[in-house]
Amino acid sequence: MKCLIQKILAINLLMLLTGMASAQDSDFYIFLSFGQSNMEGHSRFEPQDTLMVNKRFQVMEAVDCPNLGREKGKWYVAKPPLCRCRTGITPTDFFGRTLIAGLPENIRIGVINVSVGGCKIELFDKDNYEEYVSSSPDWLKNMVKEYDGNPYARLVEMARLAQKDGVIKGFLLHQGESNTGDQKWPEKVKIVYDNLIRDLNLSPDIPLLAGEVVSEAEGGACASMNAIIATLPETIPNAHIISSDDCEGIEDRLHFSAAGYRKLGMRYGAKMLDLLQE
Repeated sequence: MKCLIQKILAINLLMLLTGMASAQDSDFYIFLSFGQSNMEGHSRFEPQDTLMVNKRFQVMEAVDCPNLGREKGKWYVAKPPLCRCRTGITPTDFFGRTLIAGLPENIRIGVINVSVGGCKIELFDKDNYEEYVSSSPDWLKNMVKEYDGNPYARLVEMARLAQKDGVIKGFLLHQGESNTGDQKWPEKVKIVYDNLIRDLNLSPDIPLLAGEVVSEAEGGACASMNAIIATLPETIPNAHIISSDDCEGIEDRLHFSAAGYRKLGMRYGAKMLDLLQE
């Protein structure tokens, strides 16, 4: 009888482990997006951005959005907004669409976007974010509250849920305007990158795509930051810089137009396609 019980327990354990393994789909590629307002999505999306979104492209909602009929931690077809409930179009939108168009039909793409307009990269430093938030203006504190006060922790929380369904293949970053002139920015980004690798048990060679801010040619108020962003691969060898050349800006000189986001997002996608096919 004892041997029979042990055999039954062993079979049940094997079935449990098999079920766990089969739940994760190796053909479901997941990408984590984070940053400030240009990754959050400043410009309003247009009708063309909501039509004909392939169901192979999905977003995991990082906050509850009753107005969209979405719940935190669940997957939905990736129609904008892809960040919070009332944000706009982001590079992530056309990043995903570009991947779907360039990858085999069996591959699905999932994105998680945790971004906060106006924030410095320090907001995503899990060991020092509280000091940064405490000295921030109320409008930023209110956005941070939507992530229960800790955007980095929310990104990791959602990413761990996503890892039950698929495989994290890369990070997308658009941030820098609020750190303009900060020569230590690459080191600060590396702290966030290294923490994500450790906290999510990822390969240390996972790519990070970092987009330039609005260019000088487009009148970018923070265009000088692009020279610092360009040095990021010296600190993170797996970082790749996404050009913002000819990506249309808007009158505030900080943000891209919807057309600019589409072009920038397609460039993120084209670069990731190259990396995935190496």
